[in-house]
Amino acid sequence: MDAIGQATQFAQTAMDMANRVARQQAEDPSTLIPQDLQDQAAQIQERFTADTTPIPITETGNAGSAFSQMVGKLVADVSVKQTEAGQAWQGVLSGQGVPLHQAVIASEEAAVSFQLMVEVRNKLMESFQELMRMQA
Repeated sequence: MDAIGQATQFAQTAMDMANRVARQQAEDPSTLIPQDLQDQAAQIQERFTADTTPIPITETGNAGSAFSQMVGKLVADVSVKQTEAGQAWQGVLSGQGVPLHQAVIASEEAAVSFQLMVEVRNKLMESFQELMRMQA
């Protein structure tokens, strides 16, 4: 697996763990972080630090497609989060027994995901504009 894929997988796993802990803390603020999550975090850290092979600079084709896949996954994840938030609010409003705090958490997750996507886009645009200025 290439470094971008590893970083994306690492970030996704860490985000999933953080979401799981946040949900547990919202349900019962007195709970501690479960041991299985601590073990999983340790395993992620070991895998992330164990394979630190550098990416060859000459492989632009793979880096471009990996980057494209990463951006596509980011957009898809944002879409999924927004859909989940919409469904949670529909569940609250229609009386399907969805707790209000879960709908709020889902909405915040969607908002943070969207803000991240916008910031990534902004940085990409700044980088592109800087490259264009360098060529001129």
